Amino acid sequence: MGNKRARDRSGETAPAFDINVPELPAKISEGALGSAGFPYQERMGRKRYEKDLHALQIELMKLQHHVIATGERIVIVFEGRDSAGKGGTIKRITEHLNPRQARVVALAKPSDAEAGQWYLQRYVQHMPTRGEIVIFDRSWYNRAGVEPVMGFCTPEQARQFLGAVPDFERTLTEDGIRIIKFWLDIGRQMQLKRLHARQHDPLKQWKLSPIDIKGIGLWDEYTRARDTMLQRSDTIHAPWTIVRANDKRRLRLNVIRCILNEVVYKDRDLKAAGETDPKLVHTVDQFYAT
Repeated sequence: MGNKRARDRSGETAPAFDINVPELPAKISEGALGSAGFPYQERMGRKRYEKDLHALQIELMKLQHHVIATGERIVIVFEGRDSAGKGGTIKRITEHLNPRQARVVALAKPSDAEAGQWYLQRYVQHMPTRGEIVIFDRSWYNRAGVEPVMGFCTPEQARQFLGAVPDFERTLTEDGIRIIKFWLDIGRQMQLKRLHARQHDPLKQWKLSPIDIKGIGLWDEYTRARDTMLQRSDTIHAPWTIVRANDKRRLRLNVIRCILNEVVYKDRDLKAAGETDPKLVHTVDQFYAT
């Protein structure tokens, strides 16, 4: 891997996986897809997936034309555990969009100056201008998940954040920004399977950091942080959509359909856009009722 480095989930630059980190289990159960209550035992077929994805990406291009023409501003937030599929889903969303009006924000560790600011301040400068879609690959919600679990912030700082974030997002929406928030929910067994694949594939090792390894033993702590975050920050103006993520193909299609269903745009093909799978896509209330 040479001197290639991986960025941990707090924004820190960390050594690539093969430096001073322990081995993951040699084998992970093949039944991981159906773990944690995932309703399907087999992955979606590739041919069907590629056909549906092609149609949905055409609809995404129509959506972007609408956003540019009307001057709408859209923020899409992706959160979830390590290896839940955030990066791959974002790639399929942006693959054919004009990058001048669709950009991805994945912030590194705050600088000394940023660390001395109001926590949410550095995110404000990345908000979209007229006719733009901005996608956050992890976001201000680090302060409610990774940071308190890993000890990068105090419990009081996390509490203050959760008290402030609903008003912050309401201010954005009142100014005309549309906020779409996704939590990608992966089962524990599937997470281990994907981390195992990252460890042993030279082309994926850059995705794996010591923070990921440390997080393996903190599953319950992350679950409690997730539950608190979703319940405290799910609001009418910026609700969470939870998508079960054990099957990456179904995940990507359902996320794109969610986005397309949020906006009424010109020449929309309802058949191509399709409907989300109610077995996989939930509101916060639905998720905790299952």
